[in-house]
Amino acid sequence: MSTRPGKSKNPLIELGNAGQSVWLDYLSREILNKGELKRLIKEDGFTGVTSNPTIFQKAVSSGRYYDGSIQDMLGNNISDPKELFLGIAIEDVSQAADLLLPVYKETDGLDGYVSIEVSPDLAYDTTATIEEARELFRRAGRKNIYVKVPGTKQGLPAIETLIGEGINVNVTLLFSVERYKEVINAYLSGLEKLERSGNAPLNDVSSVASFFVSRVDTLADKLLSERFRQAPDYETRSSIKALMGKAAVANAKVAYQIYKKAFSEQRFLSLAGKGARAQRILWASTSTKNPEYSDIKYVEELIAPGSINTMPEETIRAFRDHGKVRVSIMDDVPGAEKIINELKGVGVNMDEVTAGLERDGVKKFSDSFNALLEAMRSKREALLARRQV
Repeated sequence: MSTRPGKSKNPLIELGNAGQSVWLDYLSREILNKGELKRLIKEDGFTGVTSNPTIFQKAVSSGRYYDGSIQDMLGNNISDPKELFLGIAIEDVSQAADLLLPVYKETDGLDGYVSIEVSPDLAYDTTATIEEARELFRRAGRKNIYVKVPGTKQGLPAIETLIGEGINVNVTLLFSVERYKEVINAYLSGLEKLERSGNAPLNDVSSVASFFVSRVDTLADKLLSERFRQAPDYETRSSIKALMGKAAVANAKVAYQIYKKAFSEQRFLSLAGKGARAQRILWASTSTKNPEYSDIKYVEELIAPGSINTMPEETIRAFRDHGKVRVSIMDDVPGAEKIINELKGVGVNMDEVTAGLERDGVKKFSDSFNALLEAMRSKREALLARRQV
């Protein structure tokens, strides 16, 4: 990818020069209207945007930026909270996609995408996920849009179907390396379906796999702390303490090896010869939750060519201020695999950790979505009352 413009020695720009795309992990009408997204693209080299219900809920509840759009929809007899939300979300996503269109064109469709999420309460419903993803992609009406689909077991056939129809998919809520392998298989199966159908060129469809990072340490460290308190001797406690804060990066490094292998094998290469793109791995949940760890831990330790890091506001500021760029993903890969085994040896099974995180992630996003719909109801009632005054 070509060097993105920006000030000299900006660590965010340097990430792009090292082969890692930098995306923004929040979207609101405010940053669009005030030109913040435009500035991030121009000055910091940002090449994409992700969003989720929690982010939208905060944006809707925190001001009047959406009042005009909601008033217009109410005037057109649109009053259902979900439809009101989808209306403003598609407006934001479409505006952001237009700002990123030059990046999309410059990178020949590698970057320049904005994501919009299928309702999280559909995470265990394959058919409903497919139907809503089709509708969101149709309504957004832009090539540089990803529809976010949870990487649950029920999400796998949805991913295959949507890719087979030429719909761009951001697979979200990935924690497990085993589930990640299944997601890659679903993506490749979808490409093969698209090729057989001949309905669209393979290079017209794109996908990323959002592999969540910091939440893994949050849960693994909690379990390690319990094991530490129960440890019978100093040696065992020392072994457990040495594993604190290591699970997430180790898990991600193993996932990156899967990514590299899958997209260098003949199954993909045959498709790539006909224009197919690799499904890039995207590091999500990259803010540091534990104040004892570096505030840029999940950026500096996961710098990887061909990957994406999507960052929230506080991580962006921190990395811009004191980030150091060095390709780090290949540092001690055998050590990462060893950490996974050592975790299991002290009673922290990563398969169980990641399964729990998936369930919890779906619930948290569903709860946020319900809170968002409640915020839309409150906003609707307030605006209707204002019209009657």
